Amino acid sequence: MNIVIIKYNAGNIRSVDFALRRMGVEAEITDDQQKIRSADKVIFPGVGAAANTMDYLATRGLDQLIRSLQQPVLGICLGQQLMCDRSEEGDTQCIGVFDQPVLKFPPHDKVPHMGWNQLLEPAGALFRGVEEGAYVYFVHSYYVPRCDDTAAGCRYICDFSAAMQKDNFYATQFHPEKSGPTGQKILENFIAL
Repeated sequence: MNIVIIKYNAGNIRSVDFALRRMGVEAEITDDQQKIRSADKVIFPGVGAAANTMDYLATRGLDQLIRSLQQPVLGICLGQQLMCDRSEEGDTQCIGVFDQPVLKFPPHDKVPHMGWNQLLEPAGALFRGVEEGAYVYFVHSYYVPRCDDTAAGCRYICDFSAAMQKDNFYATQFHPEKSGPTGQKILENFIAL
């Protein structure tokens, strides 16, 4: 199986690669459009700022490429946010897979949301074998509201989309690569799609 991790100017790419290696899965880290397009599975991880990252993706045509992919795609953290329509972070136009805004947690509460929190109502192929209330690891100051594309929820200040799914696009606001056995199960489910 040919698995690609999209290489761009965002952190966390190596930790996703290491998590896959622990599972015995070899992935190629690349920004080569042909390799990404021909992969069996594509992972789009990220930690960073929305505006700078979208500028980088757009100058290389990766924003258009990601939107056009037909194989299973998994966005992680910033990857989920960038797959939405628009982010309040820098008033950034994003890729637009999910027709949802990315909002900043209210400033009167503690931000960022950092640490372990529970999944609410996990559903769909990504969450086979994952129980209601399972803990996963989050680090984020922006969130996607619950919507028709929500595959799992979470609560921190407000209810939000911990994971999303639409057609061949899957996304998690949390970091499965840092979420212990639950995160490994979610990555295994993605690889098995």
